[in-house]
Amino acid sequence: MAPTTKTQDAPLQPTTTIPQIPQLTESSPAVAAAPQGGASEKEAKEQKAFERWTKTLSLITGIGLSKEEFQTEINKIDRKQCELRKEQLIKTSPGVRFMMNNLVKSGCPLTKNMLECGPCDNTKSGGFSKDHGILLCQNGFFSKKHQEHTMIHEMIHMYDHCVFNLNWDNLRHHACSEIRAAALSGDCNWTREVRRGHYTFTKQHQECVKRRAAISVAGNPKCPSRDAAEKAVNAVFESCYNDTRPFDEFY
Repeated sequence: MAPTTKTQDAPLQPTTTIPQIPQLTESSPAVAAAPQGGASEKEAKEQKAFERWTKTLSLITGIGLSKEEFQTEINKIDRKQCELRKEQLIKTSPGVRFMMNNLVKSGCPLTKNMLECGPCDNTKSGGFSKDHGILLCQNGFFSKKHQEHTMIHEMIHMYDHCVFNLNWDNLRHHACSEIRAAALSGDCNWTREVRRGHYTFTKQHQECVKRRAAISVAGNPKCPSRDAAEKAVNAVFESCYNDTRPFDEFY
């Protein structure tokens, strides 16, 4: 590196003109741009926060939204939560993972497009169709655990259809799968029964399974009455209740 040399500054000559620094005024761009830009950014953030608040308020109260708009927004929220829980349960739930693995072993793997979230009426939390797969009722769950039990319940139906080649028009076939699904999914555990208002201490699990199975069979288009549903359930109860496949015991 070349050595640096110091030079003395030459004294200013009387004729040298010193440039004048312009005075900044309120209209000067340098002054106006900063506050205006900062103010606009702040106002934009405040506006977005206000819009989020009003949207939340509208969803809670329904004010400012038509009935259709309100329902559309609720459906979006329900679906998002259902999908999020579904993904979490597929990764973390022992029961869900166990059933998915056994469906693969049985030659009927459950793909994501066969496990869909969607709106239902208020009487259901899920359903299985041999043609379309499993529907999770996005507006039918009161907790993540409830959704977990429903996923296992419907997977048991899918397993039964795959392994036992069920005829769903046959009430006894349908009853057997409903008995197994209610017994093995956690649908009839004590806390769920308490929530439903059933406090039986003796044979609570069996009574719940019978009741839940009869309700489902009664919804079969081929079932003429609740009486016929109960008869179908009672006819196959012992053998189907004690068949815990693919589990070793009640989940």
